[in-house]
Amino acid sequence: QHQQNYSTIINNYLDGAQTGSTERLTPGGMHFRDSKRKVDYVLAYHYRKSTSQSSGGSPSLSQRPPSLAIISNGETAKTSPDAEVIDLGPLEALEEAKREQRKEFESNLMEAGLEIEKDAENKTQGLSFVRIHAPWNVLSREAEFLKIKMPTKRTYEITEEMGIVNKLSEIWQKFTKPLQPKVPQQNTTRMKHLSYPFSREKLYLYNIQDKDTFFDNATRSRIVHEILKRTYTTKAKNSMGINTLIANNVYEAAFPLHDGEYDGENKEMNERKLLYQEWARYGSFYKFQPIDLVRKYFGEKIGMYFAWLGLYTEFLIPSSVVGIIVFLYGCLTIESDVPSKEMCDQRNAFTMCPLCDKTCDYWNLSSACGTARASHLFDNPATVFFSVFMALWATMFLENWKRLQMRLSYFWDLTGLEEEEVREHPRPEYETKLLQKKSQSEKCKKDEKEKLTWKDRTPGYLVNFASILFMISLTFSLVFGVIVYRITTAAALSMSPNESTKSNVRVTVTATAVIINLVVILILDEIYGMVAKWLTEMEIPKTEKTFEEHLIMKAFLLKFVNSYAPIFYVAFFKGRFVGRPGHYVYVFAGYRMEECAPGGCLMELCIQLSIIMLGKQLIQNNIFEIGVPYLKKLFRKLKDERPEAKTNESDPSKPPQQWELDHALEPFTGLTPEYMEMIIQFGFVTLFVASFPLAPVFALLNNVIEVRLDAKKFVTELRRPDTVRAKDIGIWFNILSGIGKFSVIINAFVISVTSDFIPRLVYQYAYSHNGTMHGFINHTLSYFNVSDFKAGTQPEASSFEEDVSLCRFKDYREPPWSENQYEFSKQYWTVLSARLAFVIIFQNLVMFLSVLVDWMIPDIPKDISEQIKKEKSVLVDFFLKEEHEKLKLIENFITRDKQRSKNETRGRRLRAASFCQFNRSQRGSLTSFSSHHTDV
Repeated sequence: QHQQNYSTIINNYLDGAQTGSTERLTPGGMHFRDSKRKVDYVLAYHYRKSTSQSSGGSPSLSQRPPSLAIISNGETAKTSPDAEVIDLGPLEALEEAKREQRKEFESNLMEAGLEIEKDAENKTQGLSFVRIHAPWNVLSREAEFLKIKMPTKRTYEITEEMGIVNKLSEIWQKFTKPLQPKVPQQNTTRMKHLSYPFSREKLYLYNIQDKDTFFDNATRSRIVHEILKRTYTTKAKNSMGINTLIANNVYEAAFPLHDGEYDGENKEMNERKLLYQEWARYGSFYKFQPIDLVRKYFGEKIGMYFAWLGLYTEFLIPSSVVGIIVFLYGCLTIESDVPSKEMCDQRNAFTMCPLCDKTCDYWNLSSACGTARASHLFDNPATVFFSVFMALWATMFLENWKRLQMRLSYFWDLTGLEEEEVREHPRPEYETKLLQKKSQSEKCKKDEKEKLTWKDRTPGYLVNFASILFMISLTFSLVFGVIVYRITTAAALSMSPNESTKSNVRVTVTATAVIINLVVILILDEIYGMVAKWLTEMEIPKTEKTFEEHLIMKAFLLKFVNSYAPIFYVAFFKGRFVGRPGHYVYVFAGYRMEECAPGGCLMELCIQLSIIMLGKQLIQNNIFEIGVPYLKKLFRKLKDERPEAKTNESDPSKPPQQWELDHALEPFTGLTPEYMEMIIQFGFVTLFVASFPLAPVFALLNNVIEVRLDAKKFVTELRRPDTVRAKDIGIWFNILSGIGKFSVIINAFVISVTSDFIPRLVYQYAYSHNGTMHGFINHTLSYFNVSDFKAGTQPEASSFEEDVSLCRFKDYREPPWSENQYEFSKQYWTVLSARLAFVIIFQNLVMFLSVLVDWMIPDIPKDISEQIKKEKSVLVDFFLKEEHEKLKLIENFITRDKQRSKNETRGRRLRAASFCQFNRSQRGSLTSFSSHHTDV
């Protein structure tokens, strides 16, 4: 009977599809063939009929009589003599098993109350769609089960803050009115509907004008998706949900429909077209984002991402302005910088020691004048202020995000959302592993609920630990390989007979090494993303949330090390282990460790950071996010245009339906890549900002494009994602907070160790005779007696006219005429102690200011906390009023019923009395009649 009902409900549309015409299809493809019931969800699958089905000589598998035996792999079975045995190959048996699983799954969906419409499988093989509609009784039942908050009849006024804050807010709204998108905003009115979790027993509370439109499309698809995730199929080993069936290739895809086309000829406006016109076009880059509409269409989780990205981009504006001011300060003060003047003054004639053995000659420090002047652009006192500013900026950004997050939670009715309300179903891989464990463990009781323990996950954890260590070691090995390349290339170019090549050795080596680093980082980023997913799957997390959190942590760790390892090397290790003339440190017994440029390593750090940051943004945005999806779309188009593909297509004259258009789009795979790209950029902006004050400027320019790029991708290139409720951005906030705190330490070390800020400060206040920077360059250079060179390392042919007896090198060491020649001098230890003291003072000061800012800015805005309290009291009053009216109606009904019963009793008595009187009169008339008759 169950299968008969299934066939009846399904086939009543199959028959219409086979005999009818395309006129029965709705133009937009958003409804069933009756043009009344809305398509809330779509399942897609590929089918392939067996040879016996396609030949037409034998009945189809669904129409075979029960006496027919189906034997796979050519095996025989004991059947009745009249039974016909049909051999199925392995592929045909697999297709038959999938068909049976689909049949049972769809039957179970109908038992849950859903209504289904299927396409006819009238070809040998092809793509078929199952369209699902949720009627009112299912929507109301599931909305109550999921505790979905719905607007009630009661509205209340949102009180705004008074005073100067309100005045500034009004001025800002008037000023930014041209930047507002032309969409219906939910937060522009001062009235808000009171929301309450849906209850079928309290339908009188809700403003239900039309049952078909009371639940919007996103809520309807979310409800259907919840049913799909928890529906069992016994033929698939009792596995739960659509995710398992998709993993087993029973279905190919499951997705909700977009709200029609976004750029078609149809002039009818829908939310998707509205989002495209006002949000997802590059021409709308200057407008604010319609966050409420984004949340309504895509759900709270995606809405939170774009709200966070928008706030982050807005906060980059003041940091970019300050960064430009710091850079301009460096440009304006470059002419008054005494150390760079001394370095460029050729009259000083500082003869420097050779940069390499044998082939390199002595050189004048004035030849590095350009590098010294360029270093001042980023190595000046203003960068210290900018580092403090950016540390406080990061704290203020996170605090303001918490406030905005709370505000959005209030307006999106997420304030009462608890973890247990967001129901998580087991992942297909977890169920498969659990089934394997159940089949292997025969000792456990049948009633015992089986689950995976730490013993089951231990092999996965060990592989994870070993693999992550290997990947980090691989990153460090590649960085070391680039270092070897720099050293060997510099040595090779130094032997060149061409003088121009020799003079540009440092520039050539630095530029090519940074490009190699960039290419390696981009390649490893893609590899590490796949490796992180594979490692997370080995852990067998139970739910999607746990899986996502573990994946994020692994991917972030690997990509963080990959992106920042070359930068950390230049900032803290390059030039620290060089040695000194006559006692250099060698690599591979012939190549000296590379040194920093005469102006310090900060300039090279700036070059390294800028090229890697800009390269990642440009290449990832233009190639990975634009080029790759375009190539995929082109490949699918060419694949669909093949002759063998066209033979299985439907009638080309029939207009494509919305589910066919959406199936051709790319599936949504999560927000992790988008968040990861922005988090890595946040690290570039905050971690080494002391060396590159223009980093926020380039991040801002990138994000203005990134917002529209992501918006266009979600609206035009991806299938509509399932709506997911989320009241925050999850583990990403913890990562942001960690980067913000780590950036304080990193910038403290960059200022104290990498830059010359501390040596200059120590010289000016401890060693300068007149309190100025005159003589600073001479103070930082030590003397070396050329006769102390090791044999075979001194220059073979020197171009210097005079014989050089002493050369200079950058370090704080005792001169050769001292008793402790070439040992670290007193100045070295003074500078080292000052550097460590600066790190401690800077770190504690900035941390204290960050905590102070955190304390001064409340996490919950005052007006929102008051509105939440007001909403609770209004909700109680509303309930009491509704219940009071309900009781009054009941009392009126009872009173009316009593009055009616009294009236009915009185009426019965009157009718009885009149009836008795009527009987008496009838008897009297009969008596008189009989008497008259007797007289006659």
